[in-house]
Amino acid sequence: MKDIRKIVFLGMFIAMEVILTRFISIQTPIVRIGFTFLPVAISSMMFGPFLGGIAAAAADIIGMMLFPAGGAYFPGFTLTAFLGGAIYGVFLYNKPKTLFRISIAVIIISIFVNLGLDTVWIWMLTGKGYMAILPTRVIKCLVMIPIQISMIQIVWRYMASHLHSYYNTGNSHA
Repeated sequence: MKDIRKIVFLGMFIAMEVILTRFISIQTPIVRIGFTFLPVAISSMMFGPFLGGIAAAAADIIGMMLFPAGGAYFPGFTLTAFLGGAIYGVFLYNKPKTLFRISIAVIIISIFVNLGLDTVWIWMLTGKGYMAILPTRVIKCLVMIPIQISMIQIVWRYMASHLHSYYNTGNSHA
């Protein structure tokens, strides 16, 4: 029964990520501003680096198949989605959700995954000079880091801890 519950929760987080990415984000050719990081972080906090990464990668693939964003599928973005989920899981799964741990996870993902790898993928796809697209992405990164840290803390404190206890105790109304 616990495995079924895990599948349901992961499916819910995947659906949330697809909706947040495709419908509740501001997309420009160089940056996307949104709250996609929330379901990725929470699922990784609850289920670990591997399942968190798989859920993030699955959401990327499903989102692209259901709602193509004007271009062909590119596996590099799926890799960065997986890495983001895995990094959240490494720092936050079965560990205290302290400001320090959340901050380190967000900073590593923001700098190495989003700013590093995603910028390389955009450069490869658009052919725009790496240094031409980097300043806009750095500004977005600097603005989003404190937002992501605070939002993950707030959501974990007020929502995810209830989901975690619900998941672990098996309370259900069905």
